[in-house]
Amino acid sequence: MSSPPLPFVLPANLAPDEASPEWMSKADNAWQLTAATLVGLQSVPGLMILYGGGVKKKWAVNSAFMAFYAFACVLVCWVLWGYKMSFGHRLVPFWGKIGVALDQDFLLGKAFSGNLPSATMVYFQFVFAAITLILIAGALLGRMNFYAWMLFVPLWLTFSYTFGAFSIWYPGGFLAQKGLMDYSGGYVIHLSSGVAGFTAAYWVGPRLSKDRERFPPNNILLMLAGAGLLWMGWTGFNGGDPYAVNLDASLAVINTHICTATSLLTWLMLDLIRFRKASVIGLVQGWAAILMGLCSGSIPWFTMMVVHKKFELLQKVDDTMAVFHTHAVAGSLGGILTGLFAEPTLNRLFYPFPNDMYIGLFYGFKTGRVHAGFRQIGVQLLGIVFIVTLNVVVTSLICLVVQRVVPLRLSEEDMEIGDEAVHGEVAYYLWEEDDDKETKAVRGEGSAPSSIEMTATKRRGGSRGGVV
Repeated sequence: MSSPPLPFVLPANLAPDEASPEWMSKADNAWQLTAATLVGLQSVPGLMILYGGGVKKKWAVNSAFMAFYAFACVLVCWVLWGYKMSFGHRLVPFWGKIGVALDQDFLLGKAFSGNLPSATMVYFQFVFAAITLILIAGALLGRMNFYAWMLFVPLWLTFSYTFGAFSIWYPGGFLAQKGLMDYSGGYVIHLSSGVAGFTAAYWVGPRLSKDRERFPPNNILLMLAGAGLLWMGWTGFNGGDPYAVNLDASLAVINTHICTATSLLTWLMLDLIRFRKASVIGLVQGWAAILMGLCSGSIPWFTMMVVHKKFELLQKVDDTMAVFHTHAVAGSLGGILTGLFAEPTLNRLFYPFPNDMYIGLFYGFKTGRVHAGFRQIGVQLLGIVFIVTLNVVVTSLICLVVQRVVPLRLSEEDMEIGDEAVHGEVAYYLWEEDDDKETKAVRGEGSAPSSIEMTATKRRGGSRGGVV
């Protein structure tokens, strides 16, 4: 008589236990934490060093610190109220109920999507919220009062970002239920930051006239390093959005890098054709993947280099890092192209699949579902209108409220000096010692103090030693 078969037993590293419940995928959770960290590196240090290297050296510390502060501030606000307002229980069709995301039972429970704990989802969604605020900062470099920025960050996160995230990304949001496709933040992050940055720049006002006329980067190599971190961070930005280690993640990663490379080469070719030079600074601003890359490299370039010079409002508003063109225009473009190229078979890997949703217009014509294709384009356009209106109105109100508390803009005197006036620090200290052992700054411009240096010296009551 044969013995009964032995029961199947999972290996110890795969067997569920108290720390790894049955609903959690160890592989998905590991990738999600990695993807979130890659996105975080886009901000800290990616955008920090891109901003710090891309401005005049008198603004290097302030520009980098605006990004650093925003990253920390958003995290605290996110766990105290922002996450639940973005991904919690529905309050109204575009906003979640306020709540704290620090309860142990909540953090260790299953997230609203994916086979992940909520702790992982809170972290992953935080880095997206943080980079949105840091992108807004790019439009305001070189003149915004740092105290005003300290107030702006939590207010904008609360009353703008949470609206967009809940409406578009949370399954219960009204645009999500209409079938809006915003796979990785074209609307919630890029369009929002571009419009909000442009609007805030309008209220803050421009840099000094001479800074607008000549604002050379103080370290192009740092800019390239920051841009490189941004590029590689896109692996987590798009690869992490399926909330799983699956075919969708693999396809998102390869298409992201193909599109980015094509966009960069397109921008380079346009610079060579128009200016006869390969601009490094221009490059770091900014079958379907190839086409999208061509569009994302050419259309923002055209709006920045051609359209910008023809419209008085675009010239009047001082958008330091051209956030409007590289994010608002590009984000809108991404949403529209999604409405054209969304392939229904691939959409089944990520979205629920009602017959009348998630099909691009071109595939609608191909499969005889033209009405569904036009409907998708309509929903994508509705999303653009919603995000633009939301950010123009809310960002304007926030700036007006902040202005009642502290000035939005630095004084003319402080803008002349820069970091030394705002933070009491400068980016580059290069020292030598003379025969009397007295330290003094080594300057590349010569030894005679400038009028700006003299002003800074009087303000701090000391020698020239700290001014670079």
